[in-house]
Amino acid sequence: MPFTRLAAATTPTAHFGLGLAAVGRPAYLTLGREAELPAERSVEALRTRTHELLDAAYAQGVRYVDVARSYGRAEEFLAGWLREHPEADDVVVGSKWGYTYVGEWRTDAEVHEVKDHSPEAFERQLAESRAQLGDRIDLYQIHSVTPDSPALTDTALHERLARLAADGVTVGFSTSGPAQADAIRAALEVAVAGEPLFRAVQSTYNLLETSAAGALAEAHEAGLTVIVKEAMANGRLAGGQEPRDLHMVAREAGASPDAVALAAVARQPWAGVVLSGAAGVGALHSNLLAAATELDEAQLASLAELVEDPEVYWRRRAELPWQ
Repeated sequence: MPFTRLAAATTPTAHFGLGLAAVGRPAYLTLGREAELPAERSVEALRTRTHELLDAAYAQGVRYVDVARSYGRAEEFLAGWLREHPEADDVVVGSKWGYTYVGEWRTDAEVHEVKDHSPEAFERQLAESRAQLGDRIDLYQIHSVTPDSPALTDTALHERLARLAADGVTVGFSTSGPAQADAIRAALEVAVAGEPLFRAVQSTYNLLETSAAGALAEAHEAGLTVIVKEAMANGRLAGGQEPRDLHMVAREAGASPDAVALAAVARQPWAGVVLSGAAGVGALHSNLLAAATELDEAQLASLAELVEDPEVYWRRRAELPWQ
């Protein structure tokens, strides 16, 4: 499995990853993003920013990069960087299918992405991902599985995914919504020819939304690599948006709120890779200081008070503006 390359890495930041959702397209639902991005959000401006982030991440020991078909031109930007950096053959690349980007490179689009978990969508998007990334795809995930997703019960899709796995690509899934734990547990039951289908799971987990923790621990115990996304709660945990208790703990720890938020996630025993979704190099550097941020039991207890009800958390997330 590709994640054995991460397991062998010795840099402090090897188990942090860089997600390109915030820079592969001109609009995304993250607070404070407009302050990090260039005023002009042309294709070339965001390509340049993406390459700057990849340069900085690789230099600091990051070896996992996360993209998706719906992240605008993120796969294209990453593929270009990989071609320019043949020495980066130790980078593990994960992409996702199941959403199609329809935002037409506009910040004011009424709809930015459309969900489709059908076998036809999988075949089309796999071909598109391979056209960009070729054999550099290490992990291919179903994007945002929920308990009612047909991807959990479509045996024809399962068989096609199993063939992809037989070709050497790790097959996984990501989750979203207040019932993430149910989706994870349902996915753990999916098997083809008696063998578990999924070998990786990517879920939202942060100081505000911890409801998937038990299911993620079960996934880890079952041998899946756990990737944590949205560890910054789409900008709600840094940049002046952070709750007072997080701000106070950060002051006590001598660290930034974002580093504390990421450090609290990274200490979970089941967390294999924790993603930074930084849109600027400065924010990325600050995020990666999480690798050196230590928290005591009293500080962790204070941070635990920040947890929201999952229904409340996901409702607030849905209300965030695409910026």
